[in-house]
Amino acid sequence: MARTPGSTYNRARKLRKTMTPPEIMLWQRLRTRPLNLKFRRQHPVGPYVLDFYCAAARTAIEIDGAVHDMGDNAERDQRRDDYLAKKGITVLRIAAQEVIDNADDAADQLVRAIADRA
Repeated sequence: MARTPGSTYNRARKLRKTMTPPEIMLWQRLRTRPLNLKFRRQHPVGPYVLDFYCAAARTAIEIDGAVHDMGDNAERDQRRDDYLAKKGITVLRIAAQEVIDNADDAADQLVRAIADRA
């Protein structure tokens, strides 16, 4: 795997302290190791910081807010997904509103999808 710059580690540490409400809601469920899967939050990979990462399944979870549909963010997300795919990491995306509306259901769906990959 490509070397992760120190600045990415620093950004990940900062992001762990300033998680968004949907990230906090999902983390409260993922940190309990559902289906015996371990998740990391704000995990650095190369120049990127993943919202959540399950190493056993080589799968990232990204929570997308409304900002992801604005400007060139969709293109940046695609470049990021392509980079991660080259590293063997699958990205699952979920809308922030889905997490806010029903965090338990969102977490259950994600965990089931990831368990199938592990």
